[in-house]
Amino acid sequence: MIDAAILLHNIRSAHNVGSIFRTADAAGVTKVYLSGYTPLPLDRFRRPNKEIAKTALGAERFLTWEYVPSPAALMKKMQGEGRQVVGVEQDARSRDYRGFRCTASTLFVFGNEVRGLSKPLRDRCDSLIEIPMRGKKESLNVSVAAGIILFNCIPTQ
Repeated sequence: MIDAAILLHNIRSAHNVGSIFRTADAAGVTKVYLSGYTPLPLDRFRRPNKEIAKTALGAERFLTWEYVPSPAALMKKMQGEGRQVVGVEQDARSRDYRGFRCTASTLFVFGNEVRGLSKPLRDRCDSLIEIPMRGKKESLNVSVAAGIILFNCIPTQ
């Protein structure tokens, strides 16, 4: 079975974080890494974040998660362990997500709702995938994008 984890960097909305936790659990993600100013499921006093809990519906309690101070260091560590690092972002290097399937343990990286992934983080990724946009808007909500990517790219067996 292929191990899939996600990194959420600088996600500003606790509701998006909770929604991604719920989707990640349903899709079979094994661990969620949080970095930057992404809200955490527990505050510094170990009290639950009510906004995350509201949308995660308990997934934040049983899905393993960890705050990492440096997303780049985590990505480098994962690559050193043989995991492929895949950024989800519109970029000249990006390919259509429908042509991507996990063939090895993978860390999917999602960025800020408005700015996406920074160039230094995109450059650190082994590959970049994107969801083609047909309408006038150039993006989807990060929690919606995470659902599309996780359910289409992680094998079920």
